[in-house]
Formats: sequence, C-alpha cells, structure tokens
Amino acid sequence: HDHKIATQLDKVSITLKVKVGEDEKLFGSVTAQMIAEALIEKGVSLDKRIIDLEEPIKALGIYTVNVKLHAEVSGKLKVWVVRE
Repeated sequence: HDHKIATQLDKVSITLKVKVGEDEKLFGSVTAQMIAEALIEKGVSLDKRIIDLEEPIKALGIYTVNVKLHAEVSGKLKVWVVRE
C-alpha cells in the first residue's frame, strides 16, 4: 500500500498560492499542514506528520518534499510555491 502511495506522489505536483511582500518573501511560511490540505484536493490523504519539511518554506519556487510513508518507503512530492 505504501509503495502505491509513493508511486502516486511521484506523479502529483501541488501548487500553493501564497501572499508575498515586496522582496518576494512570503508572509508566514508554507507548512506541512498546507501541503496536506492541498494533497486532499488531489485525492491523496496523508497525515501531515509524515510530510518531512526540513524547514518551513519561506520563498517562492519549486520544492521537492520528502514524505515518510514507512521506515523503508518514502515518496517525493513536487510543491510549487507561487505568488497569489
């Protein structure tokens, strides 16, 4: 089951629209919770605790986020952070 989700994640990319200030800095940061909610809209339901953000995302760009599905299984998820 975890392998199936990992394969699914490899094919999914999510786009998060965020408010940015003058110097392209985000107001606040992108959190695992926001990523989990965006995934639900794509039909993938994950516990936000397994979304492994090394640090909160604080800038626009494309990020590859690790998702720890199981001790031996992790998936990769593409997250596009764009200006609202």
